[in-house]
Amino acid sequence: MARVTVEDCIDKVDNRFDLVLMASHRARAISSGAPISVQRDNDKNPVVALREIGDGKLSPGDLREDVIHALQKHVEIDEPEAEAAPPMVNPDLQSQIELGVDVQFDRMTEEDLLRGLEGLTPPPEPEDDGE
Repeated sequence: MARVTVEDCIDKVDNRFDLVLMASHRARAISSGAPISVQRDNDKNPVVALREIGDGKLSPGDLREDVIHALQKHVEIDEPEAEAAPPMVNPDLQSQIELGVDVQFDRMTEEDLLRGLEGLTPPPEPEDDGE
C-alpha cells in the first residue's frame, strides 16, 4: 500500500526529497498526538502521513511552511516599528527651531563632565543598629 501512496504523493509534491521531509515531519506530528484526517487502517504513522498527502487532505505548501518553521533556530516576529518619540524640548525653543532661528545649545566637554562627577559625593550609608 505504501508504494501506491508514494506514487499518489508525487502528483502533489514533485520533489521526492521534499516529500520525504514533509511526510517525516507529519509522521512525527502524528506521533506527538496531532489528529489525523484519514482512516488509520492499522497503518504506521509514516504511511498515514503519506496517505494524507496523497489524498490531498494536507496542503503541500502548509506542510512546507511547517517544516521550515520547525527547522528555524530563530523565528523573527514582525512587529510594527516604534514611532519616534517626540523631542523633549521647550515649546518656545521648538518654535524658534521651526522658524529657522539659529539657536545655541550649551555644550559640555568630557573634561567638564568628569570634573562635575568628581565633585559629587556618594550618599551616606545607613548605620547598622546592631540587631
